[in-house]
Amino acid sequence: MKRVLLLLAGLFISVALSAQNDTLILTNGDIIVGDLKSMEKGVLVIEPPYSDSDFKIEWEGVKSLKATQRYLIRLSSGERINGTMKSTGDGQLMLIDEDGKKWIIDPNEVVYANSINDSFLSRLSANVDLGYSLTKANNQQQLNANFRIGYLADLWSLNMYYNSLLTKQDDIEDIQRNDGGLEYRYFLPADWYLSANLTFLSNTEQSLALRTTGKLGAGHYVIHSNASYWGFSGGLAFNSENFSPILFPDADSSYTTPNRNSLESYLGTELNLYDIGDLNLLTNLIVYPSLTESGRVRADFKFDAKYSDFLLDDFYIRAGFTLNYDNRPAEVGRETDYIFTTGFGWEW
Repeated sequence: MKRVLLLLAGLFISVALSAQNDTLILTNGDIIVGDLKSMEKGVLVIEPPYSDSDFKIEWEGVKSLKATQRYLIRLSSGERINGTMKSTGDGQLMLIDEDGKKWIIDPNEVVYANSINDSFLSRLSANVDLGYSLTKANNQQQLNANFRIGYLADLWSLNMYYNSLLTKQDDIEDIQRNDGGLEYRYFLPADWYLSANLTFLSNTEQSLALRTTGKLGAGHYVIHSNASYWGFSGGLAFNSENFSPILFPDADSSYTTPNRNSLESYLGTELNLYDIGDLNLLTNLIVYPSLTESGRVRADFKFDAKYSDFLLDDFYIRAGFTLNYDNRPAEVGRETDYIFTTGFGWEW
């Protein structure tokens, strides 16, 4: 009986080791063997068999590697490869796709790599953060929540987000702001992509009960590396707006702006810097010149700063600023609505 148990134990250990035979050699000479999960934004993630926690290592700190699992690999040229990767003797990286085709590249050309299989969860990512503040004066309270989830396939991606803010204060009407969206991207060669977006916005400041915008367009990454990316996008947008009543207390009356539908063009740019220590900075600007309402221009601006310390593992601290501009608002003098939020979150 004891021999049988020893045999089973030996078999289990050999299977476990063979399932975790990805190998890293770091620039300081350390060797790590385990399950190499991903490399994104200049950070490589590996799970060794002797630890319940993932190790996070700067991509520049890796001297050589051997990864036998199948990965979805994206290069700075925009090329997308399904296959394995391992270092060569001259400091280069060899990629081998499912058909046996080989690429010899500089490791810095790898923008993204993620271990994939046929399961749904292996291609899923998500993050959520919450923030709360309380001020004694007028018992002012503010709660903000942000949620994102994404799915990455071989040639396309799908992302969804929802953000909400609620401010309560004594003797003042509640202030609310909610926005969300759904984005589909189909990736083309040379870092081009086609996109379809559906976004929603409601806010008290501009008397917006609901603004729904559908967009069709294309985009291109001018810079795409494991330290940053910068790109442009453009296309057509259909905008549908419903407004909340505007109250006039002195006259004991109210007025509601009629619903509006319009066709717009749009031009946007996005810059993401994620190799600034533990900081991740994201800036996004989209301008919407109207094609059916002469002289009307809208703009959406967003800036996010996220601090992710390796000691916090999958947790982060975020500060964000969002501004919406419309030179033809429902209520005179309310051309802009902006918010500044902070929160503590978790990403997966």
